[in-house]
Amino acid sequence: MNILLHVCCAPCLNGTLKAINQEAHKITAYFYNPNIHPYQEFKSRLNALKEYVKVKNIDLISDEAYGLRKFVNMVKDDLSNRCSKCYTDRIYETAKKAKELGYDAFSSTLLVSPYQMHDSIVEKAREFAKEFGIEFFYIDPRQYFREGNNEARSMGVYMQKYCGCVFSEEERYLKKKYKK
Repeated sequence: MNILLHVCCAPCLNGTLKAINQEAHKITAYFYNPNIHPYQEFKSRLNALKEYVKVKNIDLISDEAYGLRKFVNMVKDDLSNRCSKCYTDRIYETAKKAKELGYDAFSSTLLVSPYQMHDSIVEKAREFAKEFGIEFFYIDPRQYFREGNNEARSMGVYMQKYCGCVFSEEERYLKKKYKK
């Protein structure tokens, strides 16, 4: 099966690949992440992914437009539901791109993280699979999250410290501040 795999970052791709039989499937990584901020973080994750896919011999399609304004406009009226809006946008664009480019199916590395809303991502993916008439390739790679991160770290792959948006970065630092 020829699968377009939405990728948020190289470490999550690493964990996800452990759950996919790459001999049975052709994987193309798709970087579309208007949520990642600030700009240097966006570039760091994109550059790390470009290097990682070379090592793993995986094709990459990347949307390199920095999406600050798009993301802010998308979430500004309801910050408490920003993650759901962000998943919706990224999964929608992946399903649409997969259909446009003739892939058999699509999926996302968002499914690997125990910090993401797994069921919400799956629900959105199934909804867009129906809408676009393309298969959603479901996997549950969460058991490989830590292993994938540890391996990526040992390979010297850039490791981010928060999900991606400026609000998740804020939460990370506020939690640290209040733990003292």
